[in-house]
Amino acid sequence: MHTYSRQPLLLVKGEGCRVWDEAGREYLDFVAGLAVCNLGHAHPAVAAAAATQLKELVHVSNLYYTTPQIELAEELVRLTFADRVFFCNSGAEAVEAALKLARRYAAELFGPEKHRLVCMHNSFHGRTFGALSATGQEKFRQGFEPLLPGFVFVPFNDFDALDTTVDDRTCAVLLEPIQGEGGVNPADPDYLLAVRRLCNEREVLLVFDEVQTGMGRTGRLFAYERFGVTPDIMAVAKALANGLPMGALLAKEEVAQAFTPGTHASTFGGGPVLAAAAKAALEIVGAPEFLTAVREKGAYLEDRLQDLKSRFPVIREVRGVGLMWGLELEAEGAPVVDACREQGLLVNCTQGNVIRLLPPLIVEPAELDQGLEILAAALEKMPL
Repeated sequence: MHTYSRQPLLLVKGEGCRVWDEAGREYLDFVAGLAVCNLGHAHPAVAAAAATQLKELVHVSNLYYTTPQIELAEELVRLTFADRVFFCNSGAEAVEAALKLARRYAAELFGPEKHRLVCMHNSFHGRTFGALSATGQEKFRQGFEPLLPGFVFVPFNDFDALDTTVDDRTCAVLLEPIQGEGGVNPADPDYLLAVRRLCNEREVLLVFDEVQTGMGRTGRLFAYERFGVTPDIMAVAKALANGLPMGALLAKEEVAQAFTPGTHASTFGGGPVLAAAAKAALEIVGAPEFLTAVREKGAYLEDRLQDLKSRFPVIREVRGVGLMWGLELEAEGAPVVDACREQGLLVNCTQGNVIRLLPPLIVEPAELDQGLEILAAALEKMPL
């Protein structure tokens, strides 16, 4: 179905930070599957883990335990704030699970009237009805109303607006530490600290959507560590299995107990092949030295992008952290995307005028330089 505005490109092979089309032409990939291939394409350790598991056990359903799922859950708990993990297939499903858990937890403790979720303008949480109901961008919601009731929206990074909106009916506050589809908008650290205090004071759960910011993208395993603010519930996906479809809901024990047998499920969630691949990816991304390198490369990329801003007036603002960056332009970004692709660089545009850079976390400084040279050439063609 015609649900994508695809680039005129047929990709047939990937390795590291590069992909090739059917004609054999090579491209430097600074999209990485929209922050999915954090270890690049065809990473040997991830591929080997999946291939080995494919020959042993592919699927038995969650009526039974499997070793890869247990080991992955143990690692996620060890490396995060969480005590419990629920596995699913995507970011939207992880958000759906978060919404259900937040409401069920509040209903059990306070009653069904405490069911509202406060969400952010300009947010993006997915395409399913629950996730879409929590998404604060009208363009994604058009034509699908009426959406689910019980969702209210406030401006991102505006604590006063949140303070006046959270009331006795609120069960949770949902936000992205960095809005990705919204244009790479980082939360203010003081704002997140204030949100955490507010949630504690009013007995409201804090839910982070780290689907895009997780798995090392910001230079920490998850962005909440960078901000020093711990949520009660966290949705993750995208890079969790480095390209295989996997999501997860992480929660503290007290909250997770609201899910009991029969309250939520996923047929394929945490299947052995996906769990084996995710565990292999997590072992690499979760290593302190790997994350240190991401932070160093992120700082280098920031300096280079600020240099571009000083050279090209068409760049209104540079925003981001780690290896997640957005260049807000004074003009439409589509011509820049096209010009970069023609010269062998893949970048993404969101919000119409924000060039989003999401290179694999294994990118080398020389590859960053190569990509930025192509980007600079594309910017030179802009009218401003």
